Amino acid sequence: MKFLLLSLLISSSSFAKVVLIDPGHGGDEVGAVGYLDSKKTRRVYEKDLSLRLAKKVKEELSKTTTTYLTRSLDRQVSLQERADLADMVKADLFLSLHFNSSPNPKGHGFELYYLDNNSNVAASKVERSENLNLKGEELIVNQILVDLVVQQTVSHSKELAAKVHEKIRHIVGTHKVIDRGIKPGLFYVLALSKRPGLLVEAGFVSNPGELHIINQEKYLTDLAKGIAAGVQSYLDKK
Repeated sequence: MKFLLLSLLISSSSFAKVVLIDPGHGGDEVGAVGYLDSKKTRRVYEKDLSLRLAKKVKEELSKTTTTYLTRSLDRQVSLQERADLADMVKADLFLSLHFNSSPNPKGHGFELYYLDNNSNVAASKVERSENLNLKGEELIVNQILVDLVVQQTVSHSKELAAKVHEKIRHIVGTHKVIDRGIKPGLFYVLALSKRPGLLVEAGFVSNPGELHIINQEKYLTDLAKGIAAGVQSYLDKK
């Protein structure tokens, strides 16, 4: 709990709306792993990329919105702790930031996910990756709870996804990252948060060419500005 409170203390804004930004993975849970060289000596972890992006999104959103991070350091945070923090700060929106991976090194592109039940095979692969390491009470996310949360949040989450996608699709294109669009997905971190939200897959660390792009500060900064602009556009309508 101490490191959760640390994340709370780093925001000094006092705006009406509250956004909780969730950098995926952390600590021993490194997420996807990519390499910047053929000898595999220059390693890049998803947990680090997601935190870099999250801090940039927070910097942008904090200009107009109260924002918090689920982690501000390289610390492991359970899905339940991330969801509990959303309740603690009374978040209006939950943004979970990730980077993708595939056994096929040619896999590439940017994707936005909102919480919904689906049978899409490609989406299911991402779900399995991001829902790893669930145990104990975190597994008790039964179908009744999921259906209830979906019913309460899906229309708002789809609207949020549309606003963010509108702002970022040209940005990722400028950086030569393929836009793979908006998709439904069954992610426990979104279900547990019980509020409108998105899960961002901001590029493939398993693709050496794409990793060189998404590891650049320019890409992360531009993407963060687009995500923040999309979120603000959604909030302005509420």
